[in-house]
Amino acid sequence: MTILVIAEHDNKVLAPATLNTVAAAAKIGGDIHVLVAGQGAGAVAEAAAKIAGVSKVLNADNAAYAHQLPENVAPLVAELGKGYSHILAAATSNGKNILPRVAAQLDVDQISEIISVESADTFTRPIYAGNAIATVQSSAAIKVITVRATGFDPVAAEGGSAAVEAVAAAHDAGTSSFVGEELAKSDRPELTAAKIVVSGGRGMQNGDNFKHLYALADKLGAAVGASRAAVDAGFVPNDMQVGQTGKIVAPQLYIAVGISGAIQHLAGMKDSKVIVAINKDEEAPIFQVADYGLVADLFEAIPELSKLV
Repeated sequence: MTILVIAEHDNKVLAPATLNTVAAAAKIGGDIHVLVAGQGAGAVAEAAAKIAGVSKVLNADNAAYAHQLPENVAPLVAELGKGYSHILAAATSNGKNILPRVAAQLDVDQISEIISVESADTFTRPIYAGNAIATVQSSAAIKVITVRATGFDPVAAEGGSAAVEAVAAAHDAGTSSFVGEELAKSDRPELTAAKIVVSGGRGMQNGDNFKHLYALADKLGAAVGASRAAVDAGFVPNDMQVGQTGKIVAPQLYIAVGISGAIQHLAGMKDSKVIVAINKDEEAPIFQVADYGLVADLFEAIPELSKLV
């Protein structure tokens, strides 16, 4: 078996989720190839070649892939993928945008957001907002799979010495074009890669009160997240949302502040190693999954906690 892993990157840096996806590929077994589709992404290809367990890196360098538009990348992956037993990508916005198109072009089913590998054709994935785990077996000739990064420990980023091979194929569907992007800039860690996450919910009352969480996060070296209720209320931008319809996180420490614990939110953070909940409602569902709970007014507890850090 030979497995193709789609690299997650920004043309400059290889995203950590790629290491988790390679870990999933390693559990399937066989040779692992990594596809880097982008423009001027030579540094990414070199980084991919150093990943432990990778035997080959395919570098598709073309203007058509500069912004990884799924309409252009999917035909490339489908073309190359015909020679592989499995095609894997991280279950990020990019991965979930590209692989369904690939599966359609290859006329196979897709398996979404696997969290474990039982065998080369059998995988587990969460359903019903993570309240149940489904075991899925696929008889497809080519298995197209997105990988939930939190389900697999990353492989080592160093230690490999894979060959880098240029791919000349260029697919420009001409059906979409890149207009622009506005990226949130922060000195704090990226939410899905942070070891500590501090999240606020509706109990924060307004966006200005998130300053208390920012202060605590800066002392802890943590990322700041939010529940869907806080995002929907306009307290913070939606790129901070943690949950089933937001980002899936599994840090070493997750501090939930003023979050009731709706199923939608729990689906995005319940795999965290240690969960601390602060809420003045002792009946809040969040306390059922928390390792440590504090029933208190968050506007008193958070400043006090910040002083102790």
